[in-house]
Amino acid sequence: MPQKQLSEFVTATAEKLGIPGVAVGVLMDGQEIFASHGVTSIDHPLPVDERTLFHLGSVTKTFTATALMRLAAQGRVDLDAPVRRYVPELRLVDERAAERITVLNLLNHTAGLDWNLIDPGDEDGTLAGFVAKLAELPLIAPPGARASYSQAGYNLVGRIIENVTGQSYEQAVASMLLEPIGLSNTFFDLDEVMVRKFAVGYNRDEDGTLRAARPWKSYRAGARGNNPGGGIVSSVSDLLAWARFQLGSGAGVLPAGTLHGMRERTVELRGSSLGDGFGIGWFLREVDGVRTIGHGGSGNGQFADLVIVPERNFAVVALAAGPDGYVLTQAVARWALEHCLGLVERGPEPIAHDEQRAREVSGRYESDVMNLDILNDGTRLTLAVGIKPEIRAASDIDMPADYPAATMGFLPGDGDEYLITEGGLKGQRGFFTRDSAGTVLGVDLGGRLFGRAVDAS
Repeated sequence: MPQKQLSEFVTATAEKLGIPGVAVGVLMDGQEIFASHGVTSIDHPLPVDERTLFHLGSVTKTFTATALMRLAAQGRVDLDAPVRRYVPELRLVDERAAERITVLNLLNHTAGLDWNLIDPGDEDGTLAGFVAKLAELPLIAPPGARASYSQAGYNLVGRIIENVTGQSYEQAVASMLLEPIGLSNTFFDLDEVMVRKFAVGYNRDEDGTLRAARPWKSYRAGARGNNPGGGIVSSVSDLLAWARFQLGSGAGVLPAGTLHGMRERTVELRGSSLGDGFGIGWFLREVDGVRTIGHGGSGNGQFADLVIVPERNFAVVALAAGPDGYVLTQAVARWALEHCLGLVERGPEPIAHDEQRAREVSGRYESDVMNLDILNDGTRLTLAVGIKPEIRAASDIDMPADYPAATMGFLPGDGDEYLITEGGLKGQRGFFTRDSAGTVLGVDLGGRLFGRAVDAS
């Protein structure tokens, strides 16, 4: 694939969406192709390139899972063992759950933990402080009952790594992965980021004006409690090197069988745009009959997406700064799969408006951090999602803007799966959960369960 085609697509898409800065990389037939557009900062512009640093958000989970699997390969961690074997200090709101949750439950998001603690409240920002607050986190299901994407679960994996290695999580990942693989442009520490070229994230004010996101990550500088779930910073060039490692034989870091075994499905996902299953650290998704693995991430005004196609020795990375960065990274991944491999992602089409089902699902749903409102006007359903006002009001740091109401439609089948058809979440899929009597209890969006509010109608 000529680099010119990729550059033209990236530039046109970034300009259409108003993205200040974007970097893209493709690994194909052993060759790397890069394309960038825009600047690192509107106020202090430098051209973005393949070595520009971006906050990767949840793509970090692929590093955390791989580090844990190295400990498992060394016989130092048993995936089927209870987490308390390695984190005896763990306390949860339900003591039985605290006893039963296994390491694998954390790795494949089946622990039953809600999304995250929005403010752990520990002064030193350590993982130990984060884990000490987990008794405040709601549980959404018994361990092993279902998948629901959890940042808190991966932060707890980071604490396992600390307790087993005797190092900080960041030191352990550096010594076990970053250094032996040669990822010299990948960091957790903002002191390392600030002396290199990095992208500034942007959110949009109510009048549409772009505003530099603060803090630079999604949490204050120096806070480490969320690093295992979303704290890593890297560049397109290093992420393609990470993809090469995942496609290779383990490079003395992991046995090939263990490394490639992380791509095997451990739990099924229903009606999700993220994929049709979780491996270990990876979302699994079939595109045009070909299996892909990948992970996305979002920070404060920054977005990342990594897609790997093992059987084609192919990978694409897209990093973007700007409020519509998610739309861009998804568009780049789809374009690269189609134009490089001929794999066309054919999304489902919603059915006509179903008034009875629309009434059944309308109402408010919530997680520990966010509200999700589904409204029916008699002709269409809309979905809006945002940070709870009380959490936003109590925070002294910037938070991303809410997603305004956008049209959604039911998909063919049992009528409980849906697709968002416009706005910043366009293309996201999910499904409604019912009890044995058919009453709607919750809705999944982005792999996370939002429970129906008590006063929902």
